[in-house]
Amino acid sequence: MKSNLYGFLFGMWLLIILGGGILVVIIGPINISGFGDFDLIINSGIKAIIAVTLVIIWILILSKLKNWIFRKEIKS
Repeated sequence: MKSNLYGFLFGMWLLIILGGGILVVIIGPINISGFGDFDLIINSGIKAIIAVTLVIIWILILSKLKNWIFRKEIKS
């Protein structure tokens, strides 16, 4: 049981670090222009939508991983 819990925690931290790296390295430098005064608002909106989408994906992955670990433990 402990090894599965440690695996889950490792996966959780790995996703957190990867998500932060993706946001800083890839999403951060995105710059959209051509909308005049609305450039900053559109930039922020697009980055926020991408960040929220990644968070939702990470939550779904962790939920599936948790369910898999606990089903495996219950069967054994």
